Amino acid sequence: MVKYNRVLLKLSGESLMGDQQYGIDSQRLNDYAEQIKEIANLGVQVGIVIGGGNIFRGLSGAAKGFDRVKGDSMGMLATVINSLALNSALEAIDCKSCVLTAIRMEPIGEFYAKQKALDYLDKGYVTIFSAGTGNPYFTTDTGSSLRGIEMEADVMLKGTRVDGIYTADPEKDPKASKFESITFDEIYNKNLRIMDLTATTMCKENDLSIIVFDMDTKGNLKKVIEGENIGTLVHN
Repeated sequence: MVKYNRVLLKLSGESLMGDQQYGIDSQRLNDYAEQIKEIANLGVQVGIVIGGGNIFRGLSGAAKGFDRVKGDSMGMLATVINSLALNSALEAIDCKSCVLTAIRMEPIGEFYAKQKALDYLDKGYVTIFSAGTGNPYFTTDTGSSLRGIEMEADVMLKGTRVDGIYTADPEKDPKASKFESITFDEIYNKNLRIMDLTATTMCKENDLSIIVFDMDTKGNLKKVIEGENIGTLVHN
């Protein structure tokens, strides 16, 4: 039934806003939780990284005068807030989940360790990795690449609000065409910034393929897991 047995799902913090300008839209959050529970019920082991851009983004803070290191620390805390929200939404629909943090902050979440994460995944917990890598100057894209490699995921699923990778921004250019699949080298050569370069390079060097797909359409996550050809596959 399923094509992938263990996945790293990267979610955008901005997507959690829904139609709002800031914060967390409860309907969008619940939609995500239901989709995640749907694949967990199929026996898929799910690790998740969520960005924090709906609350605070370190780079934006630095542009406004914040110290970069402090701004990135604030961004990491924003990802913890989003992770706790998703954890709560999953538990509300009887889907086992846990939050691991890259920075010590018990009892808010357990401090991350690879073996601890693998144990939770093997026990069927949706395992949410928060606080990025725990270091400034690294994005949650890089955090998701790192966690996906560490947990030995079959694939990284990058849930966005568009249905794949295009030659240009499809929201701005109606003539933009979609790639069904594309190599990491082509991503570099065409300067397509699906993630930051550090994250993309980590995936390339560790042979972790990425599927970019529209997470905001309910049911799409299950379709990807079952191998339906939606979104764009990025591979070596």
